[in-house]
Amino acid sequence: MFRSSVALMLEMRLPQTTVSEASTLDEALTQESPPPDLILLDVQLEDTNGLEGIALLQERWLLAKVVILSAFDRDAVVCEAIQRGAVEFHAKTECPERLLQRIQALLSGGHPEPAILITPPLSLTPRQRQVLRLLCQGLTNKEIALQLRRSEHTVRSHVQAILTSLQASSRTEAADAARRLGLVL
Repeated sequence: MFRSSVALMLEMRLPQTTVSEASTLDEALTQESPPPDLILLDVQLEDTNGLEGIALLQERWLLAKVVILSAFDRDAVVCEAIQRGAVEFHAKTECPERLLQRIQALLSGGHPEPAILITPPLSLTPRQRQVLRLLCQGLTNKEIALQLRRSEHTVRSHVQAILTSLQASSRTEAADAARRLGLVL
């Protein structure tokens, strides 16, 4: 519904612009329409994490600018989107008029606006990322410790650091946040 609303707004306000829609990354990549100048991409797609799709879209359409539209406007997601090649990031809660202005500016050759971050980007060590993946699989601290050949105390420390980084108050909340942020599949 959100995608259709944005498409309708663009068709009405930018009648000279051709608007194509796709509900999945695969559907977008197989469209036979002319190469796009701008791609509005959601983080939550039916078939994949939109952040992972940035590279595929840029590979297919080298000159297209990718703008991320997402309900997840946490700094970690914004940082990852920009690092992966998105030119701008906009929250779905943003004023439609502002989004339209940015789209017009980018289509007419304007420069991307830098992402404004409130907190430093999420930084997990490689070991914490391993622990997070196993935590998301439902393993207990003891099971994670056995699999990684670490002490349960060490795993507990990693879990606590993960909870703090994700601003989560429980393992379940951390797993949900990790999936939402595209840190795990």
